[in-house]
Amino acid sequence: MKPILLNSCARASTTAEARFRIDAPIAPARATRVVALDHAAEVVVQRVAQEPWADARFFTCKSPAGNGHVADLVLVAPDGSRSRLSEVLTGADVAVMVATENDGAAAASAIGDACTLRGIMTAGLVLASGHDAGAAVSALRPHARVIMVTYDEHDVSEVLTALRA
Repeated sequence: MKPILLNSCARASTTAEARFRIDAPIAPARATRVVALDHAAEVVVQRVAQEPWADARFFTCKSPAGNGHVADLVLVAPDGSRSRLSEVLTGADVAVMVATENDGAAAASAIGDACTLRGIMTAGLVLASGHDAGAAVSALRPHARVIMVTYDEHDVSEVLTALRA
């Protein structure tokens, strides 16, 4: 193994090494869609939606997947407008599902399947404030690539900030 020399940093700043740098700017924001899967999650998501976000849109799932078609899932924005899941996911980079219980398992399945078909990253946030979150985790696990269980609803904002929402 070759030792790292003190002048290694100086060499890294040379013109010869500069050709390996990535000069593309970091994307300022991702098109994030946040969906509350149950009533308690809806309260949290509506509070988080009040904060300033670059390109995040917030929804609550109000209907089950119906006859199995992902386009049948109806999502309601904080202003009361209704949209279909297929419309909401157009142009999205990340879908974050927020749950407190397993009531949203059918919706999580529809969202997860639609995101998989479109190549959209999925994340699940389970708010376990004072109760067992096992059912909500089990409902989200097959449909979210990343799952976070938290007891603090402020973590929803923190995760969205980390995702550059």
